[in-house]
Amino acid sequence: MAELIQLRDVTAHFGSRAALRGVTLDCAAGAVTAIIGPSGSGKSTLLRCINRLHEITPGARTSGTVRIGDIDVHAQNTSVVTLRRSIGMVFQRPTPFPTMSVFDNVASGLRAAQPRLRRNALAEQVERALRRAGLWNEVVDRLDGSALALSGGQQQRLCLARALAVNPQVLLLDEPTASLDPLGSQRIEELLYELRGEVTIVIVTHNMQQAARVSDVTAFLLDGELVEVAPTQRLFTTPRDPRTEAYVTGRFG
Repeated sequence: MAELIQLRDVTAHFGSRAALRGVTLDCAAGAVTAIIGPSGSGKSTLLRCINRLHEITPGARTSGTVRIGDIDVHAQNTSVVTLRRSIGMVFQRPTPFPTMSVFDNVASGLRAAQPRLRRNALAEQVERALRRAGLWNEVVDRLDGSALALSGGQQQRLCLARALAVNPQVLLLDEPTASLDPLGSQRIEELLYELRGEVTIVIVTHNMQQAARVSDVTAFLLDGELVEVAPTQRLFTTPRDPRTEAYVTGRFG
């Protein structure tokens, strides 16, 4: 598969502290790439460098190159608004828009991207996104209700639907099941499995069993450095770096 996301010598700072140091990583189009590592290893910062969220933190800065296809993410002429329309992001805790209905949560991005979209076409795209997120049958009679009335797992799938509605090239997931019960986590994992091939997914997870289940490739970060990246099965069964072996076998982290 062709590489869609390319990071080259990416270093990210918060003030004087380096959260990432010289990370070079490729993520194949349509594949699921898992980022694992102990807390504070730079996993979330890596995601935030891809969609330029890192730079909104006071004192934060980035060097190196991030490309998505032909787009240089950090180039001066790159539109951040256009960039983020092609990159969906789902955070650790569900973040539905609290004052909006279920329908309007999903429709919000579509309305911004296609302001002249007619109501019936908008409704069709909202339904498609909810179906892709495996949520349609559960909310079809609750579309005008508050998103906050949904369960935690439903809210997280609503956030996935909101991200998928605008047909992003890339989906970034930062510990998307950390706050969910086992059933909610299973449903999210099933959705990721179904989305592979359609969307390029990068998922940060502390759960190594989850990484093994859902990803094609796994990258191990430690203290801001990329220690090892390999096809998931190989990284977990025959890692080449002793630090990777120590982490995946539970000897630290």
